[in-house]
Amino acid sequence: MVYPDLGRGVSWLSWGRLRYAHTQGILLGWLGNAFFAFLYHGVPILTGRPITSRRLGLWMFGLWNFAIVAPGWVLVLSGISQPLEWAEFPLIVDALVVVALGLALVQFLPGFFARGLESLYVSSWYVIGALVFTLLAYPMGNLVPEFVPGASGAAFSGLWIHDAIGLFVTPMALAVIYFVIPASMHRPVYSHFLSMLGFWLLFFLYPLNGTHHYVYSVIPMPAQIGAIAASALLGVTVVIVVSNLFLSMRGAGWIAKDPGLRFVATSTLFYLIVSVQGASQAQMAVQQTVHFSDWVVGHSHMAMLGFASFAAAGGLVHVWQRIPWARYNARAIRWSYWLLVAGMVTMFVDLTIAGIVQGRMWQTAAPWIESVVATRPYWLVRVLSGFVLAAGFISLLLGLTTGPVGAGRLELEEGVGTEPAAEVSPRLSSAAAMEASS
Repeated sequence: MVYPDLGRGVSWLSWGRLRYAHTQGILLGWLGNAFFAFLYHGVPILTGRPITSRRLGLWMFGLWNFAIVAPGWVLVLSGISQPLEWAEFPLIVDALVVVALGLALVQFLPGFFARGLESLYVSSWYVIGALVFTLLAYPMGNLVPEFVPGASGAAFSGLWIHDAIGLFVTPMALAVIYFVIPASMHRPVYSHFLSMLGFWLLFFLYPLNGTHHYVYSVIPMPAQIGAIAASALLGVTVVIVVSNLFLSMRGAGWIAKDPGLRFVATSTLFYLIVSVQGASQAQMAVQQTVHFSDWVVGHSHMAMLGFASFAAAGGLVHVWQRIPWARYNARAIRWSYWLLVAGMVTMFVDLTIAGIVQGRMWQTAAPWIESVVATRPYWLVRVLSGFVLAAGFISLLLGLTTGPVGAGRLELEEGVGTEPAAEVSPRLSSAAAMEASS
């Protein structure tokens, strides 16, 4: 946008194709891999049982990365794609995603039901909900719009836009957050009741609010009003969830010492910001100004690169420190955190202001091109903040691949300890203790 002719004459460098690769790369390439990786640590602790099969895990890794993500990128950069938001990979890749999600159910879910539902901690519920509902919602958002024309197809696409975030990314991120906080604090969450209330409200309300992408459209007004109301109620739900999480972190300080906890604490703050913003921008008076503007772009980046990515990074760092043979570079992890915070906050504030400037100009009689000229300085700041974010992710990679072997475990031994925390599966731990005593 700052240099629109940068890739002139090179089709695979065109903005549209790169954007497709960008969105699917974040959703499936980065977050999908990070969340699945965390489950290999979290599920055995939450269930007291191993995952189904190591061999199945290798097949899942190969399928996800070498039959879905890599070929999907090649296809969309070659111009073979679907013109659907968050569903850009072509149908052949979509079919493989459904297969991979089915394998994930087989790999991760059986252990949750071995002792009955009464033993499930809230992270367990979020993992179950994410995997089951995503398997059901993915075909709806990626296949149905291909066969349902017009506004009806757009409505299905709008539902998937939010289901991808609300039924996969959000519950997986919250599963990580609810795991890392008690494991690092060695104290149970503040309220199990509030955690479960947040879970059920999320899965009841989130599927309803996707239509708020089409306020003032030809989609029937009752559907629009329902989505607006669901969005407002979801904002209240997030306030409940975040309050419970911050109360669970009382005593950790403004900047947590434990690096995994530091990432997930920031993720929790970003979750509050992006959710309150989403609830407000769904309202018709706000939507009238910000729709199609960079405000929405800033909102989506705060969701995926702020809330979700910080949760994923926190989960990976938490796990990595507990692997005896893993290299760990504490300095690079610290740099990663601060670079990601600086880049994310700068980009979010910049795009939010840019969106307001665009929206206000579009409501005047000024020519559209004037809004483009007025936005160019904000786009330059966005580019610079993107470089900072990229440096943060590179530092995260270096933090997990360089440094002394076992350095992360040594840091834990001097801090919170390396034993699996009973607080992440309290009822399961109580049952195990009773069995041992008997």
